[in-house]
Amino acid sequence: MSIRDKELSIHFEPGHVELVQDEVYTPYRRVLVTGATGLLGRAVYKEFKNNDWDALGCGYNRARPFFLKCNLLDEDAVRGVIQSFQPHVIVHCAAERRPDVVERHTEAAMNLNVHACATLAKEAGGSFLIYISTDYVFDGRNPPYGENDAPNPLNLYGKSKLEGEREILRHCPGAAILRVPILFGEVEKVEESAVTVLFERVQEGAESCTIDHCQQRFPTYTNDVARVCRNMAERALQVLYWIEIW
Repeated sequence: MSIRDKELSIHFEPGHVELVQDEVYTPYRRVLVTGATGLLGRAVYKEFKNNDWDALGCGYNRARPFFLKCNLLDEDAVRGVIQSFQPHVIVHCAAERRPDVVERHTEAAMNLNVHACATLAKEAGGSFLIYISTDYVFDGRNPPYGENDAPNPLNLYGKSKLEGEREILRHCPGAAILRVPILFGEVEKVEESAVTVLFERVQEGAESCTIDHCQQRFPTYTNDVARVCRNMAERALQVLYWIEIW
């Protein structure tokens, strides 16, 4: 849904200049997407943008020129973005998702995967918050898992994401948690997805690389996750609308 507005523009023809008002349509629903530079974040941002939402994507190292640069570890910066944009919905995709990096750089990973979640949830205000988590919060011994199954993460990555979930719900009880498995989609680099990461090693003719000898996963298409996020967001706004007019 959009709102109709007026915008002044200058129409120029040889020998004639005229100031006119043109009708423009501006999406009234606003969504903030963190981690919009990443594999999933790009798909989420595009899904909302292409379906009549005013979407603001933020990132950090790869943010510019297409997205807003925002350090999620800076509480003042996060507060400023939310207060300025006033999103109806926040989709929190930003995370350190590489288990090996979490093991090597634990403090930095915990700051992003846990503390940034707390900051975002505290500043969310009345926004509907969607947090992208992972199936790594489970131990893999008894799949498939349901919403009410008890988490039991086996590595630091899974533990950090579970702690992130808890921070989100502690400060924002009405938030939604999506635990998605291994992702694939339109990559900018093959290492963005565990589905494609081995391609580079094969292409280089590497003699060996370290992988699990047996692992059963269910790759999930990023566009499907993005569509779920948008559907959840739109239903949440419908519920809020009916509560307000009731």
